[in-house]
Amino acid sequence: MEIVNVVDEGLGHSSYVVGLGDGTALVVDPARFPDRQRRVADERGWQVAWTADTHSHADYVSGSPELATDGATFLASAGAALEVPHRPVAGGESVTLSGTVTLRAIATPGHTPDHLAYLLLEDGEPVGLFSGGSLMVGAVGRTDLLGDERREDLARDLFRALHAEILTLPDDLPVYPTHGAGSFCSAPAGSARTTTIGVERATNPLVGFDDEDRFVEALVAGLGTFPDYFAQLPELNRVGPRLYPAVPDLGRLDLATVRQHLADGAAFVDARPIAAFARSHPIGAISIQHRSVFASWFGWLIDLDRPVVFVLDDTVDRADLVRQCLTVGHDAIVGELDGGLASWTGAGLAVASIPLVKAVDITGTVLDVRQASEWAAGHVPDAVHIELGDLAEAPVPAGPVTVMCGHGERAMTGASLLEIAGHRDLAVLAGGPQDWRDATGVDLQTG
Repeated sequence: MEIVNVVDEGLGHSSYVVGLGDGTALVVDPARFPDRQRRVADERGWQVAWTADTHSHADYVSGSPELATDGATFLASAGAALEVPHRPVAGGESVTLSGTVTLRAIATPGHTPDHLAYLLLEDGEPVGLFSGGSLMVGAVGRTDLLGDERREDLARDLFRALHAEILTLPDDLPVYPTHGAGSFCSAPAGSARTTTIGVERATNPLVGFDDEDRFVEALVAGLGTFPDYFAQLPELNRVGPRLYPAVPDLGRLDLATVRQHLADGAAFVDARPIAAFARSHPIGAISIQHRSVFASWFGWLIDLDRPVVFVLDDTVDRADLVRQCLTVGHDAIVGELDGGLASWTGAGLAVASIPLVKAVDITGTVLDVRQASEWAAGHVPDAVHIELGDLAEAPVPAGPVTVMCGHGERAMTGASLLEIAGHRDLAVLAGGPQDWRDATGVDLQTG
């Protein structure tokens, strides 16, 4: 058998295509547009006969219903109570995929109550574990997706599943997690994408706890915030998403149409590079630069059912932009302003600028919008810390304010949100904490 990893770096998501040795293939945990998985199979002459989800995904829309339209059998946890056509599987159940290959479901509640890991066997011998959001590289799955009131009980479920089911497997067994570096579903995350049972037993700090209470305490203490849209996607995946035969085109809208949508409450998202936004942008636009992690921040900051109009330029890959939006369940995309910023300024409509500044040119309050774990690892002395996802509700000092993050993209998003809220005298640090330290010679603070 051959196992091919299909990685979405932006979401920290791995899907797998498994050649079963008889011309057919299994796909594990595909996202909404499984064209890369199809391409992997086509290039090797495989027909996708099976697709399996380990759990009700909260960070992306499942692509298994789409593969099922091609004739693949969709395997999913019976506990997920999916309404889309599928074959329900319970923990302990085995499914024959080909003459010598079987897939055994292992109940691993914790990350979600319905979670399954899948043990791949050939001639009865284990050859790989698709661990989903249970065991990951240097991490385990977060257990607070259903709310803080259930996180400890689910953490206990996860501890028991790991020790009773997963850590009893052979040390040399390859482990193929769904969540990895860059995913908000792990706590914390390593940089590698795959691992083995033995490596995790020897190096994973959470796996190292033999005491259930200590495991729960350590896991819960490491949980950071996660995007708001995570609360909505499990239900969307349960009832089934809208299916698209291909990534749809992004429509172009004239200025009058755009202004009407904005008047009706649509969000105005400027996905151009932050340097272009800094020079000039429409008043009322939110800067979310198109890049690999666009989907996470877009989904976090823009309600999934809120219509969106984009301002773009020639640097933006429109097909990838649409793909990322739809992958996190945002189907309310209206289109882009035809002609971009030039159409806006040509009509004499108001624009603004937010300068990118060097560390030596910072004035006023430094506002750091990174995640809490990043802040704790090293921050500018006397800076104010408010995570980007909390910025709309938190009190912010009056200007001048220089917003910073790790590189500048999130900081510009934060500054644009502050501008919309009425703040003035804003700037964004071009760079991050290390750039500030290098420029000033002052050590960062930790903790």
